[in-house]
Amino acid sequence: MDIRRIMHHLFMSPWRLKRAFPAPARQRIEAAIARAESTHRGQIRFAVEHALDLPLLLRDMSARERAIEVFSQLRVWDTAENNGVLIYLLLADHDVEILVDRGVSEKIPQNIWEAICHEMEAAFRAGQFEAGVLRGIERTGELLAEYFPPGKAGPNELPDAPVFL
Repeated sequence: MDIRRIMHHLFMSPWRLKRAFPAPARQRIEAAIARAESTHRGQIRFAVEHALDLPLLLRDMSARERAIEVFSQLRVWDTAENNGVLIYLLLADHDVEILVDRGVSEKIPQNIWEAICHEMEAAFRAGQFEAGVLRGIERTGELLAEYFPPGKAGPNELPDAPVFL
């Protein structure tokens, strides 16, 4: 149990989330997801959480473990081609996790997703939250366009709006 991490999360105010992602930024993120999805058959979700609650912290839940829960809650796995991607940001830790469904993981190795996470985290450390997210969405879209090129236009299976937990 990391007391410093617990204290950091407990004192992380939800207003920091609104400051990092004001309404215009949220709209630009939604537009970026829609734009990226117009170039491929994949589905992208972006979720951000300002901090973990005390019970999760006491369990020493990692950002990765929480991202797995969010992946399930948002039903990112529930796409026809198993091509959903979740970009999850735990703001208190400045930790990004990208989780992909099995159809994507069969084609794109995990180390590529980790490189995108590191790139986004570097932007966050510089205080460039919106720019980091937009770049992550752009890079994700480029990869999905390569492995899931546009075909017969199907429905947009997952909402494009960012999720703020």
